[in-house]
Amino acid sequence: MSTIIENIRKYGLLVITVLVANTIAASAETTLEKIKQTGKVTVGTEAAFPPFEFVEDGKIVGYGKDILDTIVADLGVELNQLDLPWQGILPGVLAGKFDFVATSVTIKPDRAKKYAFTVPIAEGTTWIMKRKGDTSVMSVGDMAGKVVGTQLASGNEAASRAFEEDLKAKGLGGFGELKLFTSYPEVTLALANGTLDVAVQNLPNLAVIIQKQPDLFELVGPITDTSYLAWVTRPEDTDLRDYLSDQILKMRDSGKIDELQDKWFGFKMKIPSDGYLPEGAL
Repeated sequence: MSTIIENIRKYGLLVITVLVANTIAASAETTLEKIKQTGKVTVGTEAAFPPFEFVEDGKIVGYGKDILDTIVADLGVELNQLDLPWQGILPGVLAGKFDFVATSVTIKPDRAKKYAFTVPIAEGTTWIMKRKGDTSVMSVGDMAGKVVGTQLASGNEAASRAFEEDLKAKGLGGFGELKLFTSYPEVTLALANGTLDVAVQNLPNLAVIIQKQPDLFELVGPITDTSYLAWVTRPEDTDLRDYLSDQILKMRDSGKIDELQDKWFGFKMKIPSDGYLPEGAL
């Protein structure tokens, strides 16, 4: 009997040891290692940000999607691309709902302390756009008293609020109203129908809108210094972030990024190797 009990104890201890070892091994596995091991990658995208990511004929397409497809091909894995509202993108990656963010995120000091940013994929400077021929808005200073619109919880919302405070500090007064929308196409539509006086968005997106509708809209000027758009991973996934950055830089150096920018924007933007992250960034 004692021998049986001793064997049960030994077997139980062995099982526990194996379970603990497996748990430690699993917890030590990085997201990049998991992607390679499972042969699958899940990314979060807001497909309402043309020409970076948008839906056409039922499929996600765009500049960012072309970059993503090139990287996924290098990994040799299956892609699961989730189309999500912008407001759930950054919280979603921290919650582990997907492996990384493959949508355009403005690099900002507060974000750079919470998320691991890749190298930029494009410029992201915030500009304003008005209806063609609206002489009441001739410069960014004319935003005082105007109805301004941008996307809820975006970098451009923060830029708009900061610029409004700057206007007030100069004695020009704040906006008449700041209207926030779920997506940027809604902002453009509101500007077109006269609900807004000014739309606030990133320069590359606005430039493409004006290329397509030159008789309807025109640019006014920037309300921020030069900034950039990039993808992000969780803070602990720096190996995944570095892999993505390496792939983007390879595409830049081979001329592939230039080719894609010509395809989707009709002009080229600088992709810096360094100097794009604020102090204190991960």
